[in-house]
Amino acid sequence: DKTVSLRKDLSEMHEWITQAEEEYLERDFEYKTPDELQKAVEELKRAKEEALQKEVKVKLITDSVNNFIVKAPPAAHEALKKELDVLITSYQQLCSRLNGKWKTLEEVWACWRELLSYLDAENKWLNEIELKLKATENVQGGAEEISESLDSLERLMRHPEDNRNQIRELAQTLTDGGILDELINEKLEKFNSRWEELQQEAVRRQKSLEQSIQSAQETDKTLRLIQESLAVIDKQLTAYTADRVDAAQVPQEAQ
Repeated sequence: DKTVSLRKDLSEMHEWITQAEEEYLERDFEYKTPDELQKAVEELKRAKEEALQKEVKVKLITDSVNNFIVKAPPAAHEALKKELDVLITSYQQLCSRLNGKWKTLEEVWACWRELLSYLDAENKWLNEIELKLKATENVQGGAEEISESLDSLERLMRHPEDNRNQIRELAQTLTDGGILDELINEKLEKFNSRWEELQQEAVRRQKSLEQSIQSAQETDKTLRLIQESLAVIDKQLTAYTADRVDAAQVPQEAQ
């Protein structure tokens, strides 16, 4: 009987839709690791593609039911027509929901990758600060050399806050959804702790270098005054020597 065959096809398709809904849309997902999240994205993509492939079967069932309805009396096809309408609506909703969930998870995965990218960039900057702090630990030379070291450290510290703000926003977006929250909190705690530590050390080093510059400037000034004084004395002594003046005849400081 044609009606029985059509109803069987409709029933099988309904069962497949229900199973897909239970497996991909009604099941609670927890993403505690990047692998779990990536796997979920891939699963949803496969489910979405599989659902789209079922469009051919839905169309065949639709054509078969419509062809039967044209030839059969109204009493025989009214129930079939209703079942077909329910099937088409359910199928379209399934495709839409699967596609929506897949897109959402793809955005979440992209958000996670972006967070890692910003963290990597900021950690590279912190590595540079660490190296710079080591390089300025025992700066040798006068005020000019120390001043150059201070300038290079200050230039490095003039780092925009944009990346750090992005890290906060991306992390908040993910953890609000309960996605990779433990891992993200761990990474952020480590990053923020290192950031604060190096910032404080950089401030201390800047103050230390400023004091060193001041000391070096005072030393340079003292040395300059000594050199000027010695030059004057040297000139006087040269003059005394040229005039064959005895040491006992010149002022005490010249002696």
